[in-house]
Amino acid sequence: MVKQSSGGRIYFALLGIVTTAFGLADLLVTASGSEFAYRGFLEIPGDIFRGGWGGIIVLFAGLFYLSGIRNFDDIHQFAKVVMGSILIWVVAGCDIFAMITESIPSWNEETGPWFNTLPDFIAAYAPPYAPSVLLLPFSLVVIYYIRKRASGEEGSGNSS
Repeated sequence: MVKQSSGGRIYFALLGIVTTAFGLADLLVTASGSEFAYRGFLEIPGDIFRGGWGGIIVLFAGLFYLSGIRNFDDIHQFAKVVMGSILIWVVAGCDIFAMITESIPSWNEETGPWFNTLPDFIAAYAPPYAPSVLLLPFSLVVIYYIRKRASGEEGSGNSS
């Protein structure tokens, strides 16, 4: 067994709390039928697919984080933390893909649908962002702990 630092437990506990809060916020905003924006960097959509299903996935990602920190050294508990990150990656990937596909077409009054201009194309990637996109860089920290665990197990001679 590889001994992990208590810093990882604290980090993923805080990330789990924030992720769970974002998941609940997604679901509450969807249930209210409106959208929510905060200070120009956070936007929670109110549609049933992204807000509803995406909110459930983000909520479960947070619950996986919180469940996995109980015994962070155990591979089964650590796998829950990894699964929480993977869930965030899936939802954030969908949100980023939606951003890309929405930035390509444009609508002009004279010509109708057409390709976006370069300034408008780049402006489509400016904030506000969905909660999963904001959580994405923080969820990537799990890769460090995966590599740390893999190098610790190989060095101990416990490979089968």
